[in-house]
Amino acid sequence: MTRELLLAAFIMGVGLCVSGMATHLYQWLTRQPAMLRMDGSTYLVALGNLVMSFVCGPYIMLQYGWRHEEGGTISMASVLFSALVAFGWAFITGLLFMSAYVALRY
Repeated sequence: MTRELLLAAFIMGVGLCVSGMATHLYQWLTRQPAMLRMDGSTYLVALGNLVMSFVCGPYIMLQYGWRHEEGGTISMASVLFSALVAFGWAFITGLLFMSAYVALRY
């Protein structure tokens, strides 16, 4: 059972690393903050925004959880909910990238 938990943690770690790297790369190249979005001026731009939102989603969700409310406080419920969603999403993203790596490597 320990192996399965460590494998799941490793896959989540890979997902968060890929998500963080992709988010910072996107923000560096486009000079705009990464957001969860599906709009675009053309179909290809909308598809690109959707792919960016899927890959960068876990990192963006973690950032949403740390937003301040009025009075400069942070809501613990918001932090916990965004972390739950982000780590679940990171598992899916990590699984996608790890399976692509294994498929291309072997």
